Amino acid sequence: MTQKKKLHEFRKEYTQGGLSLYQVLPDPLAQFNLWFDQAVFAGLPEPNAMTMATADNKGIVRARIVLLKEVDDKGFVFYTNYNSRKAQDLEQNPNASLVFLWLELERQVRVEGIVEKVSDEESDEYFNSRPRESQLGAWASDQSKEIVTREILFENFARLEKEYEGKTIPRPKFWGGYRLIPNIVEFWQGRPGRLHDRILYKYKQEEKIWERVRLAP
Repeated sequence: MTQKKKLHEFRKEYTQGGLSLYQVLPDPLAQFNLWFDQAVFAGLPEPNAMTMATADNKGIVRARIVLLKEVDDKGFVFYTNYNSRKAQDLEQNPNASLVFLWLELERQVRVEGIVEKVSDEESDEYFNSRPRESQLGAWASDQSKEIVTREILFENFARLEKEYEGKTIPRPKFWGGYRLIPNIVEFWQGRPGRLHDRILYKYKQEEKIWERVRLAP
């Protein structure tokens, strides 16, 4: 019988590259876009998947996977139900953190910042670009609420599908976008011997500039 491998025995040597303080771009959002494009070119599955951590006003932390839908000159945009657990957390405490993990490239990006809602126009534009099934799904699911059976979702979906047959589906007022405006962005590149590269960008509010520093791994 094969002996089960113990967790402390899992090892991986990181050898794909390095990251210099003077190699990265001055703007962390531009550096993120560069790494993201490389993740897409490498064929990574769902490179826009990110772990998002929030906390309520009691300091209880929650994390989940969310899909990034846009990066603009202000920050990172995602969409959700405004009645969801994460939305309730953000209403109480707008501080949040994102983590992108691209294992195949031995890279990680960590982001901290303040989250605010995007404009209704931005939410409408994105909602109208979604597949019709996804639009109906936004209406059909009372996200994060307890339900007795999955059949409730199917019944809601079927009712809404009939209601909006041949019609444009409007965006629910309880559904829309958020933008995380970063004040910290860290780029991590795996290196041999666990001497990883970590480049941290810190936004200096008074000077309106990004400062770059190297962190010990």
